[in-house]
Amino acid sequence: MKTSTEINSAAKRIGEEKTIEMVARAGFDAWDFSMFRMCNITWGIHEAPLNPDHPLGGRDYLAFARHLRRVGEDCGIVCNQSHAPFPSYYAGIEVALKRAIECTAEAGAEICVIHPDNYKSAEENAEFFLNLLPFAKSCGVKIATENMWTWDKEKDESAFAACATGADFCRHVDAVNDPFLVACLDIGHAEMRGSGDGAPNMIRALGHRLAALHLHDNDQWKDSHNIPFSMSIDFDAVVRALHEIDYRGYFTLEADQYLKDYADEDIYNGILALSRAARRLADAYEAL
Repeated sequence: MKTSTEINSAAKRIGEEKTIEMVARAGFDAWDFSMFRMCNITWGIHEAPLNPDHPLGGRDYLAFARHLRRVGEDCGIVCNQSHAPFPSYYAGIEVALKRAIECTAEAGAEICVIHPDNYKSAEENAEFFLNLLPFAKSCGVKIATENMWTWDKEKDESAFAACATGADFCRHVDAVNDPFLVACLDIGHAEMRGSGDGAPNMIRALGHRLAALHLHDNDQWKDSHNIPFSMSIDFDAVVRALHEIDYRGYFTLEADQYLKDYADEDIYNGILALSRAARRLADAYEAL
């Protein structure tokens, strides 16, 4: 089983090129192309304008994606998947989503993770994804939707959102009924009290629909995005469930909060710790 990790948490500090080089040196097999800085997102404004201060938001975005692909290949690793900007309900996001799909293809990946609209039903989100699928198919890229959550301030815990449970996640994928729409299960989201069914249950429910993962740890309450094996999630149970459904995708980390305590000059050691955690998960799967 192969391992990968998101690059945004390090790249926003040391740049994409250096991050990819470190990800390869640390032992990962692949990198996850985080494209969040493509847009200038201001929470609460509900608009997603392109960010001209980042190459992904500029005119030469495809050349930048090709450049990063070469950086990875020169280091012996590939881009396995990407993550488009979000939230998907922000005005103007369609331009960024199509740009993200193009960049995914140019980087050599096969899957682009695109969030559903948290507040819409499976049928409503199906219309959203069906509008994007012809373009994604023309690029040879599958769209992976993801399980989401909202926050109940009174209960001080997560609350239901699109794809939050196994049943609703399956409804979302099946409502589109196209092999170019697949599932990316965010393990941390699935384990938050108040919304998810628990990751093992959701893995079993999704079965063949599951093509990608976002792996990270939390206290089963808040969305911590920490390194696996550091908090409360039972990863032995997660790995067993993945093995039961014969999962064949990458073990991709999205522990994007873990590196914040590392100084820039020491960030490689944080990436190395992430690689060892990902390898531990992959090895546990292979041992079953």
